[in-house]
Amino acid sequence: MALLEYKCPACAGKLEFNANAGKVKCPFCESEFDMGFFAQLDAALDSQVEENLSWQTTSTDTWSDSDNAGMAVYSCQSCGAQIVTDETTAASKCPYCDNPIVMMGNLKGDLKPELIIPFKLDKKAAKAEYTKHLSGKKLLPSVFSNQNHIDEIKGVYVPYWIFDSKAEASMQYDCATVSTFNVGEWRVTETQHYQVFRSGSMEFENIPVDASKKIDDKLTESLEPFDLSQAVPFQTAYMAGYMADRYDVTADDDAERVNARVKRSTEKTFAETVTGYSSVEAADSNISLKNGTAKYAL
Repeated sequence: MALLEYKCPACAGKLEFNANAGKVKCPFCESEFDMGFFAQLDAALDSQVEENLSWQTTSTDTWSDSDNAGMAVYSCQSCGAQIVTDETTAASKCPYCDNPIVMMGNLKGDLKPELIIPFKLDKKAAKAEYTKHLSGKKLLPSVFSNQNHIDEIKGVYVPYWIFDSKAEASMQYDCATVSTFNVGEWRVTETQHYQVFRSGSMEFENIPVDASKKIDDKLTESLEPFDLSQAVPFQTAYMAGYMADRYDVTADDDAERVNARVKRSTEKTFAETVTGYSSVEAADSNISLKNGTAKYAL
């Protein structure tokens, strides 16, 4: 099982991605390294062949399928500790020596992210922003402002599928205008009915849909929109010192959600073009989606 850890070439200290500088930095000798250095390092590591080592043990009991479900075991190269963790976890810190490690073993065979939006705030800045957000909220439960709780703030990369699609639509609306006027002593209300048709196409780009079962969909949608102009090609060095969830929802699993979002947006946009009537009701909707693509991103 391959385990990737970044150490400083100058002093062998543990390296962490510095969100403020956009580089990988050694907190001991303060050396900084551009991401290009790690791109070359990753390429060299990818070309290595993993050794197949086997061990004998006198124990005869083994984990059953039910015991082993959802679990994975990894080793820390710095202190030799074994780490048992959720199999969907992609990056974490060793709980014994606190070394940042990138766990590659449970990602083998999975898709590699195309893009990543690197963190722009470090833990200190995130805590300051969180504390500022809480100020003035006197009725907030104390658990939110408890210092131990705040100290547990962690940076977590969330997996997303980024969808592009084209929607071709043909819409029909039942519309009406209502006017009121006097005829002699009578007050007359006249209603005229119309059938209105719209057809056309819309291009959708960069629709984010989270790929983690752990996080509530409504929560992730409330965080949108994301500034994807800040996204860069994925490198594992960006994950050093941070946590990351492995995707456990496939693009096909998310297709129903993104299709529904595209259709809602298309219907809303087309309906906004039907104006000048007292009432507008959608009578028929025919929307087809084409040229759909999905990118895996963190």
